[in-house]
Amino acid sequence: MRTLVIIPAYNEQENIVNTVHDVEKHCPKVDYVVINDCSRDDTEKILREHDMNYISLPCNLGIGGGVQTGYRYANEHGYDIAIQFDGDGQHDARYLNALIDSIASNSADIAIGSRFIRKQGFQSTGFRRFGIGFLSGLIRLLCGVNVSDVTSGMRAVNKRFIGEYAKTYAQDYPEPEAIIYAAVHGAKIVEVPVEMRERQGGTSSINPLRSVYYMIKVSIAMVLARFSS
Repeated sequence: MRTLVIIPAYNEQENIVNTVHDVEKHCPKVDYVVINDCSRDDTEKILREHDMNYISLPCNLGIGGGVQTGYRYANEHGYDIAIQFDGDGQHDARYLNALIDSIASNSADIAIGSRFIRKQGFQSTGFRRFGIGFLSGLIRLLCGVNVSDVTSGMRAVNKRFIGEYAKTYAQDYPEPEAIIYAAVHGAKIVEVPVEMRERQGGTSSINPLRSVYYMIKVSIAMVLARFSS
């Protein structure tokens, strides 16, 4: 099955080469595309110098717009499986095959890499874990779906949901909303145990103040998404 790894990147000059090489090392038979979300640093220059497969957006769309661009690329090029894979070095490509297997075996429509099943590797901060637990409970209440790592950006989808996400994808902090959208549209969602690392360089866009804003905004967006889908 033709598989595409979608790597959204914004100001990831310190991480993008190692991230792509990690994918190539552990999944040499899959394709990848880096979505350079109008980075202000040397991300695009590095991608060009290393002759990597990338799309540079003319303006910054945010993580949702960047990932949706990847899904549109996957849809237009006929891929059977698409996998989101962060460009900041937190995700470990050793687990890509487990995600692929879940989709290829028809065990799931969407497979989410969860760091909270085996609880190994980087577990995020206590405050973020609390927020993730809250969002997980909200999704369970709204949709009856149990997902422990609702903010995980490491996830694989099948051909059907490549098409769905190419058409409709939340824009700001899309991972929890994407789960609700999928659940409402009848997706079978599973979690696959993975280990993650701390960001390997650069600065996260989510600081403590933005985390509070994120929690409030995403909670409202999730409720709206549930009843508007």
